[in-house]
Amino acid sequence: MQQLTQKLKDGSMAVMEVPIPAIQQGCILVKNCYSLISAGTEGSTVQTARKSLIGKAKERPRQVMQVLDVVMSQGLTQAYRAVMKKLDAYSPLGYSCCGMVQGTGPEVQGIHTGDLVACGGLTASHAEVVAVPVNLCVKLNPDADLRQAAYNTLGAIALQGVRQADLGLGETCAVIGLGLLGQLACLLLKTSGIKVVGIDIDPTMVDVAAKNCADLAIVRDEGGIEGRIFEFTGGLGCDAVIIAAGTGSLDPINFAGAIARKRGTIVVVGAVPTGFDREPHFYKKELQVKMSCSYGPGRYDLQYEEKGIDYPPAYVRWTEKRNMEAFQELIYTKKIDISYLTTHTFKLEDAPKAYDMMLAKSEPYIGILIEYDVDKPIKHERLIVRPSSLVPRPSEVTIGFIGAGSYAQSHLLPNIPKDREIVLKGVMTSTGTSSRSVAERFGFEYCASSEKEILENPVINTVFIVTRHDSHAQYVMKALEAGKHIFVEKPLCLSESELNDIVAFYSPISHLPSPLPLVMVGYNRRFSPLAEIIKKELGDGPMAMTYRINAGAIPADSWIQDLQIGGGRIIGEACHFVDFLTFLNGSLPVSVHAAVMRSAGSLNDTVTISLAFENGSIGSISYFANGDKKLPKEYVEVYCNGVTAVLDDFRTLSVYGSGRKKDKKLMSQDKGQKNEVQAFLRAVKEGHPSPIPFEQIYSTSLVTFKALESIRTGQAIKIDR
Repeated sequence: MQQLTQKLKDGSMAVMEVPIPAIQQGCILVKNCYSLISAGTEGSTVQTARKSLIGKAKERPRQVMQVLDVVMSQGLTQAYRAVMKKLDAYSPLGYSCCGMVQGTGPEVQGIHTGDLVACGGLTASHAEVVAVPVNLCVKLNPDADLRQAAYNTLGAIALQGVRQADLGLGETCAVIGLGLLGQLACLLLKTSGIKVVGIDIDPTMVDVAAKNCADLAIVRDEGGIEGRIFEFTGGLGCDAVIIAAGTGSLDPINFAGAIARKRGTIVVVGAVPTGFDREPHFYKKELQVKMSCSYGPGRYDLQYEEKGIDYPPAYVRWTEKRNMEAFQELIYTKKIDISYLTTHTFKLEDAPKAYDMMLAKSEPYIGILIEYDVDKPIKHERLIVRPSSLVPRPSEVTIGFIGAGSYAQSHLLPNIPKDREIVLKGVMTSTGTSSRSVAERFGFEYCASSEKEILENPVINTVFIVTRHDSHAQYVMKALEAGKHIFVEKPLCLSESELNDIVAFYSPISHLPSPLPLVMVGYNRRFSPLAEIIKKELGDGPMAMTYRINAGAIPADSWIQDLQIGGGRIIGEACHFVDFLTFLNGSLPVSVHAAVMRSAGSLNDTVTISLAFENGSIGSISYFANGDKKLPKEYVEVYCNGVTAVLDDFRTLSVYGSGRKKDKKLMSQDKGQKNEVQAFLRAVKEGHPSPIPFEQIYSTSLVTFKALESIRTGQAIKIDR
């Protein structure tokens, strides 16, 4: 399929072929008829992308600081990879569209193939086919006006701003900024029986509002503007002011304070600063300032948008989806007519010209639609990026990637050796743009829209699984069924039942071929060169080990903290440290006791985990999310046979023994990712066992599950295998 993309590196735009997005649980596959260009938001995005690197840095100082933090903590190489991943990727544009349903994922109800729908959100992009979560998709009537329905997202944003104003029949509302969003807000207000004052710096937009949606339309620079507004309101002032402008100036917020009545409401919908002057208006009038959050309640809520869990209407009457439905009902019943807003329509292949026009301001515009060829058939097939004429030999390692996000692009793919016997065959990610970006950047032969294109390809013998945690177990099982060697990022799975299913399938008595395919989990720290030195210096014997992790806080609404998607931080990340201590002492844990610091939220991410091992070793993992980020993340001390090793953030190692101290310092942090990847691929190529024995992989997962059980019960849990 074709999709409009741009590169942040230079702002270049192209309509290119990408794989069709995968239909995930709770999602709907839609063939677009129209999509709407949001001139304000998208225009700003494209303008920033076309600036120089210095210009981009000035626009995004926060991101610059994040890069500097990576340089300090992980070194220049990792910082460069992180930056280039962003700059070189194909970024989608657009977030409002409408079209016909082509298919639905599991747990989708009320919408069926062939229905017309309007969509919102970042996946509702300028593409021939999009996959949209069910709560960001509303069903349309069969005879709906699709050109107007494409305004779905902007209409919901404007409607939420009107709801925040909380006005009654006959009251007055001023709208500052009469672009696309402001015009929609004016229309909705007028339909509600509100007297509307429209204000803008552009005389053309003021004239449009005067003809279509405003009772009083004024150019901001006109003299006596405040007097005219107070005269219009009978000397009272505006009951509410909605700011729909986008600017770095404080004028909109301060002007809103000047024209609002006492105890009036100011609603911020547009991107404007809110550092208003306390005097003379905000304090004396006791004005209320409200922020309007995009489409409405549910926005940015993982449970609502990704899992499809709705808020009960009795408690949250107007969610983002119900706002979309209300907007579409107003259009369908002709209570509002937004047809005048569409000033331009471009075919998809000509879409870059629309952005050139916007940035050059070569002609007046308001609403710009992209039109799609609805008769064009959809092709569900892999996209060849780099044709290969090589005939794979049995000794080759032929690789497919399922998932290839930030971690894969920073730590896995760059460390795959440039070896003619190692072939990057196919890659599949959640979006077509990312699949193509990764395929081009790292030299895959093709990118795909379905894991079947990876798992059912007989040439691929090795699969990397680098997706969200909740999908690891199912992909591991499918890859085992296909007889592939597996490298799966941690964790192996999210539940003890999933672990037992994998173990039951992955056994010598199963129907799998012998020898069994390799299974490797991305526990990279044991492959660090400093870890190898510790093993050599301390030798064998019982060890006392302590591992402190200054993990840093992750918000409660992050997918990582979600127990169903990310598994939480004990399963999702503490597994690394269980594996590392297992590696150091050379035996498996036999018991675990965990205690969590109780606080608001109870996220189980400030926790101590005590382990006892078969050979008498003991280990303590102190995983803290409540520390200062300036403290290095990881610190390890190991005591054995009169020797002590101190490892500081995988940069420096000090070994104390026989009254002497030996130091080893690396040029930059090395947590073993390169050695890990190369050890795995070497094992595949040469027919060696997995670099991490499967019994240790199994044990590490089991320990994390038992650690959670220990937290629940307050008891030490015996590890039975």
